[in-house]
Amino acid sequence: MNQSQDHARSYYLASANAMPERAALAADLSADVCVIGGGFTGVNTAIELAQRGLSVILLEARRIGWGASGRNGGQLIRGIGHDVSGFTRYVGEEGVRYLQRAGIDSVALVGERIREHGIDCDLRWGFCELANTPAQFAAFQGEQDSLAAQGYMAQTRLVAAQDMAQVVGSTLYAGGLVDMGSGHLHPLNLVLGEARVAEALGVRIFEHSPALQLSHGDTVQVRCAGGTVRAGSLVLACNAHLDELEPRLSGKVLPAGSYIIATEPLPAALADELIPQNLALCDQKVGLDYYRLSADRRLLFGGACHYSGRDPVDIAAYMRPKMLKVFPQLANTAIDFQWGGKIGITANRFPQVGRLQQYPNVFYAQGYSGHGLNVTHWCARLLAEGIHAGVSQGLDTFSRVPHMTFPGGKALRSPLLALGMLWYRLREMLG
Repeated sequence: MNQSQDHARSYYLASANAMPERAALAADLSADVCVIGGGFTGVNTAIELAQRGLSVILLEARRIGWGASGRNGGQLIRGIGHDVSGFTRYVGEEGVRYLQRAGIDSVALVGERIREHGIDCDLRWGFCELANTPAQFAAFQGEQDSLAAQGYMAQTRLVAAQDMAQVVGSTLYAGGLVDMGSGHLHPLNLVLGEARVAEALGVRIFEHSPALQLSHGDTVQVRCAGGTVRAGSLVLACNAHLDELEPRLSGKVLPAGSYIIATEPLPAALADELIPQNLALCDQKVGLDYYRLSADRRLLFGGACHYSGRDPVDIAAYMRPKMLKVFPQLANTAIDFQWGGKIGITANRFPQVGRLQQYPNVFYAQGYSGHGLNVTHWCARLLAEGIHAGVSQGLDTFSRVPHMTFPGGKALRSPLLALGMLWYRLREMLG
């Protein structure tokens, strides 16, 4: 499936705010920093750098928000995406506390950016983790206690199985944990609004400008078809679309497909039955389901992460049975939109953030493993701190977590991981 055509069927694209067409790079230019990638990481790094007084050129191969930033589930959820306590041996107990705090503060950072700049992106607060088994629900008590111990200020509450109709109109779940400090939004409109903020700060953005070659040195040169950008520092913010532009990083992130369908607008009574409090919801399965209501009362239902490198021929036909298992009430409801995209998966499900050892003026952030909406914004701030001040305690903490290269080389990475994930799914079904 051609991803460009696939994106054209996205609900987000159909309901996007103004998307000005920006020119491609057509001259040789210079800046303090060149950023490659026009998603959340790249755009917000550009904002943070410009706020610190640095000149920035941002290169995007297609359009702002074309990748996962403009296609994702729109769930703004606390956390880095992993139980960070497992990294104590690398970052120490103080580092673990920092990572836990970053998982919370990163959500606040997104909310602050939206409020400060008046970005119209349908932000709504409220999220519920869904337990597929009683054991998972029992674990939510420990999660709630841990949040309280960290001083988490937002309201959380456990919802028992018999009370789940309060949050979701489905009988599948063994309970839930509601968190009013997380929420959901229109991700494409968020990144489009942030791009406008970046340009207002002086950032020069060029679309349709894929980076073809990097030349390293005290000044980094980025060659595009129409010109070359020379900069003192480079930020690689390509995530799942890095390909082989920087082989030292490309083998550490595996592009994985994730897919979403959007129903026709639902009657108000039906929407209230499905998600009474308009929360974002996500279950605990290996191939998880996540869903929420849009501002115009469509159900957006996503999940089914694919590691094989092959997209479904018909996303709606693939995802609709999964939706109906949760919500059989929608048997006669039309699917108006279907789309997918690539997210960057790391072996340890922890983002990779730092600078290249061989070239210390080359910075990167990638591999958010499905938790990119908030963590991208946090990592963008860390990258800007490291570039501007030369040091960043947060950047150093993230960088101390080691990351393996996926085995098998470019041809075998996806099949090997797909086989491994199949084992996890089989274990889940048998357990």
